[in-house]
Amino acid sequence: MNRSRLRGILGQLYFQVLLGIVLGAVFGTVFPHAGAQLKPLADGFLALIRMLLAPIIFGTVVVGIAKMGNIKEVGRVGLKALVYFEVVSTAALVIGLVVVNLVKPGAGMNVDPATIDPRAIASYTSSAKGQTVVDFFLGIIPTSVVDAFAKGNMLQVILFSVLLGVAMARIGPSGKLLVDVIDRLLEGLFGIVRMVMRLAPLGAFGGMAFTVGKYGLGSLASLGRLMACVYVTSALFVFVVLAFIARLSGLSLLKFLRYIGAEIAVTFGTSSTEAVLPRMMTKLEHLGCERSVVGIVLPAGYTFNADGTSIYLTMAAIFIAQATNTHLTIWDQLVVLGVLLLTSKGSAGVAGAGFVALAATLSSMDKIPVAGLVLLLGVDRFINEARAVTNLIGNGIATVAVGRWEGALDLARARAVLDGKPVAELAPHVTAASEASAEAAGVPAR
Repeated sequence: MNRSRLRGILGQLYFQVLLGIVLGAVFGTVFPHAGAQLKPLADGFLALIRMLLAPIIFGTVVVGIAKMGNIKEVGRVGLKALVYFEVVSTAALVIGLVVVNLVKPGAGMNVDPATIDPRAIASYTSSAKGQTVVDFFLGIIPTSVVDAFAKGNMLQVILFSVLLGVAMARIGPSGKLLVDVIDRLLEGLFGIVRMVMRLAPLGAFGGMAFTVGKYGLGSLASLGRLMACVYVTSALFVFVVLAFIARLSGLSLLKFLRYIGAEIAVTFGTSSTEAVLPRMMTKLEHLGCERSVVGIVLPAGYTFNADGTSIYLTMAAIFIAQATNTHLTIWDQLVVLGVLLLTSKGSAGVAGAGFVALAATLSSMDKIPVAGLVLLLGVDRFINEARAVTNLIGNGIATVAVGRWEGALDLARARAVLDGKPVAELAPHVTAASEASAEAAGVPAR
């Protein structure tokens, strides 16, 4: 291998992040106490990304809808996205339920719930209580626009952005100046993203060192069957279900995974899909998806389309029942499935949110002991990596699929980009911000 090629590989973000993950795992194993203190490295990196999420989502949605001009088209995209999310996330829940019943990873553990100290999960169960379905939908409406941005509430920001985008589209040419200003602002924001992403290897190193240092690789032994089931089931979902959807959309899943390889590595290292949301938006736009589709489908998918989390939730719930010798009838399991259809929403994006969703599910039922959540504490962080990566891939494919369904995907361009061919001319909807971000990701923009 010549030096120029070696320098090219070393300069790729995905290689640097993978190296950070490996070094973090080694450091956490050799120096567990020191490794457990490195969580601030990952937290700091995620905080820098979260700082940018609300304005980037706002700008992308507003500009996309305003330039689309057709209000009915916006509603149609949103409806198709919600239909897709519900069908695919339900399929993920069912697949997890089937696999956990076939493998039975919790059978034979014979854990007595009465001997479990519930204080270890008190923070999760308290976070899971007190919100009804009505509260969830009312919570989408912000008390003020400033509050939505200050708290970084993704759904509230999307709602305001859609309303403003629709208003600007109705205003017409007289609103063009404001739309152009927001578009230019996006270029600056994506410039900040490029700077922050240079810290991704450090964030991945800190996240992995903390995970291994705090929980230890030995904690995987007793719960290895559950962890293996989640990883294998997630892989089957990606390479069977999502591959089928990608093929229906006219693209190769393997080529798509290679295209977002750096984002997958960052997500695995930080256990959070939020870390790569800005880059995913620009990469999908560079791929050939219209900006309005990317701006609506991808951020909404972070809340409504948690495929990996759905797989984990059904498997974890039934695992606890098996481990505590709690008998569940077919009807009981269908009830669990129905409850998870609601509680799984809003659990993607943030590391650990899936555990809160599981606590909410068990708390709303009388069958499965909530105290059994303690069994998952040691291994949840390791499983979180698998579900975060699955969520990321699922939302990327969802954007492509809805784009193709809506006729808002330049298929010829997408195939050329995935094949690594130079794209002679950018599509009109791809802005300079997208081009710059694609260049930072190692994608030939021209």
